[in-house]
Amino acid sequence: MRIFGTMKHSPEIPQPTQSLLFRVVTNLTFWVLIAITAGIILGHYAPSTAIEMEVVGKTFVDIIKIFIIPIIFLTIVLGIAGMGDLKKVGRIGLKSLIYFEIVTTLALAIGVTVAYFMEPGKIDKAGLDIGDASKYTDKAQDFSWVQFFMDNSTLQVLLVAIITGIVLNYSRRREEAVSFLYKCSKYVFLALKWVMYLAPVGAFGGMAFTVGKFGLHTLVPLGKLMLTVYITMALFIFVVLGSIMRYYKLSIIEFIRYIKAELLIVLGTSSSESALPNLMEKLEKMGCSKSVVGLVVPTGYSFNLDGTSIYLSMAVIFLAQLYDVHLTFGEIATVIGLLMITSKGAAGVTGSGFIVLASTLTAINKIPIEGLAFLLGVDKFMSEARAITNFIGNGVATIVISKSENEFVDVENPRAEAE
Repeated sequence: MRIFGTMKHSPEIPQPTQSLLFRVVTNLTFWVLIAITAGIILGHYAPSTAIEMEVVGKTFVDIIKIFIIPIIFLTIVLGIAGMGDLKKVGRIGLKSLIYFEIVTTLALAIGVTVAYFMEPGKIDKAGLDIGDASKYTDKAQDFSWVQFFMDNSTLQVLLVAIITGIVLNYSRRREEAVSFLYKCSKYVFLALKWVMYLAPVGAFGGMAFTVGKFGLHTLVPLGKLMLTVYITMALFIFVVLGSIMRYYKLSIIEFIRYIKAELLIVLGTSSSESALPNLMEKLEKMGCSKSVVGLVVPTGYSFNLDGTSIYLSMAVIFLAQLYDVHLTFGEIATVIGLLMITSKGAAGVTGSGFIVLASTLTAINKIPIEGLAFLLGVDKFMSEARAITNFIGNGVATIVISKSENEFVDVENPRAEAE
């Protein structure tokens, strides 16, 4: 069965007026790549000098840590407070949230499982001994949930944010409060955007120190992590999402072909936000009802982050392996539980996924947060995979909800009309 709806030709993607060279040199990823290369060269040929660059990478991580509390608070409060709109549509809203939570939790579990067994952070079944994690391990020997909560400001902020969001949801002045918090969130994310322009500097410092102190072989785990993440996301799209689509007698391959122009936009910008309006329009033309599209896609943008969930869960396990830190089953379950909450609202904003990872490591308090400097070098190169997976996942979610609510209109042989 074809899944396309009656549609006209998709509008051509406007050609930028700038030259290709201009677009390349003004792209942050380009400068991150240059910085990584420079760090590797310095670390290999001048290791003593490269080791002194550790402070550069650490400083960048310290700046990022400043944003943890305000971003976690604002995204959670706004996400819950915004659920007031979902009550108006009752069953569809509830069904959407249940679907989001099930699928993203599955994505988290898959990420943890693959990383646990593939061990991208190890060479010859051993960690790289990048740092001393014993102080974190010692704290975790006598584990107590009460102490775990009392010692972690991140979890305290999460609780306050959840309570605040629920209270605002029933407040008469909810719209005013949400408007104010939205403005605050806008400025916080704007500040984070500017800080992320320092990413090349942080990547240089982290890569130079790592290679200078531990040698070129430290690049092997990073390569393994990138490969593992890409393979895992591909399997998630074609196996998990594909199976969901097949249950409704639809094809994930045909759907990907249908939105290929939007996927190219996402690939070029590393953000699913840039193509969301086009996705919503195409989903309606495909047969999904306007009301379902208008509810599920924007909500899924904050609550249905399959690619982000996979990456974050794999990154935590990767860093644990890198520092040779053993995580118990209970601690891994805690990681999944934390990411189920903290990962909400992490899509579309440059650096927000990094914030979520930092907040999770801070809450666990067992894996050194300094390991973020090591990840910084490759984080940008996995953002495309995250964005594309999130994008496809939200499209599939909209189709599923439309189908389950009998608000999906099949159009016979639409491709002929489109062509």
